[in-house]
Amino acid sequence: MQACLLALCMVFGVLSGCGGAPEESTYYIEYLNKEKTAIVPVAYEPESTRTGDLIREFLAALCSDTDEVEYRKPVPSDVEITRYSLDGALLTLWFDADYKKMGAVEEVLCRAAVVRTMTQIKGVDTVNFYVEDAPLTDSHGNLIGSMSADSFVENPGEQINSIQNTALTLYFANETGDALVREVREEVYYSSNVSLEKLVMEQLLEGPSAKGAKSAIPAGTKLVKVSVVDGVCYVSLDEGFRNQDYQVSEPVVIYSIVNSLCELPAINKVQISINGDTSGVYRDTLKLEDMYERNQELVEGDTSGKADLEETGTEEE
Repeated sequence: MQACLLALCMVFGVLSGCGGAPEESTYYIEYLNKEKTAIVPVAYEPESTRTGDLIREFLAALCSDTDEVEYRKPVPSDVEITRYSLDGALLTLWFDADYKKMGAVEEVLCRAAVVRTMTQIKGVDTVNFYVEDAPLTDSHGNLIGSMSADSFVENPGEQINSIQNTALTLYFANETGDALVREVREEVYYSSNVSLEKLVMEQLLEGPSAKGAKSAIPAGTKLVKVSVVDGVCYVSLDEGFRNQDYQVSEPVVIYSIVNSLCELPAINKVQISINGDTSGVYRDTLKLEDMYERNQELVEGDTSGKADLEETGTEEE
């Protein structure tokens, strides 16, 4: 397929030459750096002008080595793009089974490079990936779906350019909902633009991967905002946080968040709000306006002796 795409590109000069001189290019091909830890945009002057020809030319470039030793093609040599289709503004790409052999970091960077390159073409707004005849899914079996350039923007004006990994310690509810269980995730991959506190909250909302645990946070809760100032992490959740699951005790819900965030070295206290509102209490007794510290007494099997009170408000009375 790669050889076929490259061969097609050789005739693009003839096809585009019939329409006169091409306009000045503002296109880029997104390559990987030589360490394969980041994507790098490289200016590119296409030979084609028509949408279909540009698609084939750009796909060929994404599958081809460059003369620059600093760059690597984003689509590995053993991965083939077997076909494509353009339906309206949706470009669908089919990859062979070797796509699944890529590591987590390389796969995300490959996907970002392909989508950001292809959506430069006028008439291509989103890209969908298939592996053989099945739509692409993440490691948890969730559909990736159609992607745009904005799919790889974590914060306004900041695009995913590199992927890092870290170890996280998270706390979820036990099966009976009356205690916390610790789950250590040794390798969590994330965009360099994502703060660690946001990463922790996203992982908590995703739920546990180990047996004997369940999410303490009510189903359907979404993260509105999270930030850290002077050692205090401010977490704003949406109205879904009010959805009560009384099979999980009130302190377990709060300290699932607090203990997980306090595992980060920059955080020692946490305040939780609902859409920024800290008035009232969560359920019956835990005040939202209070700043909570780590509570190890709720953790099953913990013998550290570093426990705080079950309902810890740190403001001076």
